Amino acid sequence: MKKFHFDTIKQLNAVLGIRPPERPLVDVMKLDPNSDDNQLLSGESISLTTSFYAISFKHITSGEVMYGRTQYDCSNGTVLFIAPGQELTASGIIIDSVARTICFHPDYIRGHKLQDELKQYQFFNYSVNEALHLSPKEEQHMVAMFDALEAENNMSLDAFSKELILSQISTLLMYANRYYHRQFMMRKEADTSIYDRFSKLLEARLDAIIQESATIPEVEELAQSMNMTSRYLSDALKAETGKTTKDWIHYALIDKSKDRLLSSKDSVATIAYSLGFEYPQYFSRLFKNKVGVTPSEYRLQNARH
Repeated sequence: MKKFHFDTIKQLNAVLGIRPPERPLVDVMKLDPNSDDNQLLSGESISLTTSFYAISFKHITSGEVMYGRTQYDCSNGTVLFIAPGQELTASGIIIDSVARTICFHPDYIRGHKLQDELKQYQFFNYSVNEALHLSPKEEQHMVAMFDALEAENNMSLDAFSKELILSQISTLLMYANRYYHRQFMMRKEADTSIYDRFSKLLEARLDAIIQESATIPEVEELAQSMNMTSRYLSDALKAETGKTTKDWIHYALIDKSKDRLLSSKDSVATIAYSLGFEYPQYFSRLFKNKVGVTPSEYRLQNARH
């Protein structure tokens, strides 16, 4: 199985065999199913993760798609939702029409209301084991929204560009949420996955750190709160998502720290202490290990976007 990880949209586009994005943190693209340059549609088994969100609309006529460790039902025209850090595997995928895809980096939506809206949508979570299936009328509407986003993305950059793009992504997600509710109206969801329960618990604990100066939660503490052993929780998360408990704790801490770095003028040390780190040096090493740059470099780079 070929494994791919894309830190940037530019890296993804290169593997897809298409032009680099006009903007580094967001892109809207159409993919020709007959292109010989697309390494992801070669028919081989692949595994991919990204550092950004992706929404992809396509007609999958055959093949198998797994999100995390759960198989997607992709029997008709489908929309797939992929979150940063979560694994998608596919084998023998064949599509019969142009595929439309929107990619946007968490840094592009940081500080915008869309950042909070995304947390409300269950279709980015592992508990939803079906892609979104559209009726013909819904499909026409979804295609129109993708094409409108593409048109806006291709326009010259001005003071309104980012807000217009984000508002259209927000609208698309609201319609997706409506269509999902229609899809599941007559049926009940399966039991909440361990990852979903863990994710909500971890979010609450991280909020407590910021508000009450608590310490970073230990794996054992989180497992106990879920009435599990730490080994069982890590094994379950690893089986479901491909990542361990500690991986997800680190990911959440880094994400919170990015918010603070871009929304405040607090020193790196102050932010580290506010997130429960006893030693700011450890926070800086962890940040650089996960992001590739130091917290100060990240703040400087993203202040320009």
